Amino acid sequence: MTTSHVILGDGIAGSSAAETIRETDPDAEITVITEEGEALYNRILIKEFAKGKLPEPPVSIHEPDWYDERDIDLALNTHVTGVDTDEKTVHTHDSGTYSYDKLLVATGGTPIQLPVENADAEGIHHFWTFQDARKIREHAAEAEKGVVIGAGLLGIDLAAICGAQNVDAKYLMRGNRWWRYALSLDGAEIVHRALEEIGVEPVFESGLDHFEVDETGHVSGVVDTNGVTHEAEFVGIAVGLDYNTEFLEGTPVDVEGGVLVDQYMRTNVEDVYAAGDITEYYDVILEDRTQNGAWGSAKEQGVVAGKNMATDDTTKEFRYVPSYSITHFDFPFLSFGHPTIGEDDAERKYSENEWRRLTFKNGKLIGGVLIGDLSQQSTFKKIIRQERPVADQKEALLEKEVDLDALAPSAIE
Repeated sequence: MTTSHVILGDGIAGSSAAETIRETDPDAEITVITEEGEALYNRILIKEFAKGKLPEPPVSIHEPDWYDERDIDLALNTHVTGVDTDEKTVHTHDSGTYSYDKLLVATGGTPIQLPVENADAEGIHHFWTFQDARKIREHAAEAEKGVVIGAGLLGIDLAAICGAQNVDAKYLMRGNRWWRYALSLDGAEIVHRALEEIGVEPVFESGLDHFEVDETGHVSGVVDTNGVTHEAEFVGIAVGLDYNTEFLEGTPVDVEGGVLVDQYMRTNVEDVYAAGDITEYYDVILEDRTQNGAWGSAKEQGVVAGKNMATDDTTKEFRYVPSYSITHFDFPFLSFGHPTIGEDDAERKYSENEWRRLTFKNGKLIGGVLIGDLSQQSTFKKIIRQERPVADQKEALLEKEVDLDALAPSAIE
């Protein structure tokens, strides 16, 4: 009998799941529902598009024909209002009801809107979708002064867009450094110098109090928590995501920081799965729950979910070491694993633009950040996957080249 799969979300997680289901079960019925008005695009490349470095076509990944060729129904501009897990139905605002045998929730998140005065003014941008990138590109190209708020991985994309578009920008950071949960001051200072070189000034120990607007309702300034006013025609905000789970309210699906899933991407409700940014998943390497928003992680979760949805026996588990790279500066930058958590760490600065930090938990390497020299990334990821007890061998791990054979043996064969 044909199995009906409904996938909520056409990001890389939902799309990868759809493709995997089709490869695994040629006869399956597959429907992908998305609120967006366009098919899958590359979220990694939209920042390059917003910088003015790429035209639109390279950003798109799937054209509508891709879905037709694989007999996948794609419902664009469709807002899901609710799910009935007893009746196995998905309800939408004005596109009817969809029935499913297996359901995947891969709806991602929506940028957090700051509850401050004039937060809805023209010229204030959040950066998540391709449509956001189009507006940012157009506006940044015209602006002379700007402010960026949010000292994380998306925030630095907005700062780099300002630099590329010749916007004289201030970058407000609540602490004394960028991405303070993953970098020490030694590492962050490399990034700070690079920001200044592209015309973006870091402003530390500073947050947002409210926005000022002109007579047309367009943002004209940002007043920070120290009472300082920064002139701005362009504002970029990246302070986190609200996960799109409203339609799961009233269902028995467990939702906390995100949708709770096991290593097979299963929720607590039979035949309901989740994948991508929205998940709070069980990491078999960490032996704990965690979240990760990296593109590669979301893609692999989609593959795992799709495989398990399309087979009778749940056998494929999510065992993955995520990574995230920044390519805005003259030096490479890569984070891997889980660099913001852990109970121990080690770091070393090798040159003006070369630095390494590693984080450990329960005696095992769980993540890190590499600046300037990425040559050891594969070695570190291998150590994480092998669960080697290496926390007492920090000096060896901080050598320019790490000798795997000289380290303690793997915890798994």
